[in-house]
Amino acid sequence: MKILFGFTCPGDQRGSLSRPTKDALFQSTCQLCRESHKTQVWLYFLVLSLLSTSTCVTSTPEIADLQTCVKKLRDLIEKSDAMLYAPSLNEVEVNCKNMSLKCYLLELIMVAEEEAVPDNRTACIFHFNETLSTEDGCPPCEAYSFENITTFLNRLNNLLEAMATRQQT
Repeated sequence: MKILFGFTCPGDQRGSLSRPTKDALFQSTCQLCRESHKTQVWLYFLVLSLLSTSTCVTSTPEIADLQTCVKKLRDLIEKSDAMLYAPSLNEVEVNCKNMSLKCYLLELIMVAEEEAVPDNRTACIFHFNETLSTEDGCPPCEAYSFENITTFLNRLNNLLEAMATRQQT
């Protein structure tokens, strides 16, 4: 059984249907209808792109990428004598891991600037910092203790490992 639908606008000269190739052939020759469909498709992709970029939790592959990025920066920043805010894993509340990670990334950005680390080596840090959402009710970065760069990097690695493990389960 073949079903043919031909939608035409008043005065449209192209009202004929082409040869059907599927069970249902919908042929719209109305310019307004075609524009409406283009708008709907555009809005659909816009909504999907917004939803895909506004995640509340960083995904496991991104955490793994960040771990790799930090390892690559370690040699360039571990000679720093800066004292940095570094929450320990037991100080970080369950719902504040992203906020704590954001604190670490802000500190990393500062150290990278002080140590004149090339921008191409820190781009991953800036990217992750921009994508992390903040949570309400979390302590500010300044609430945590100052630690040297070695302790800072170890605590950061512990937090990243905990976040990766939590998302795998």
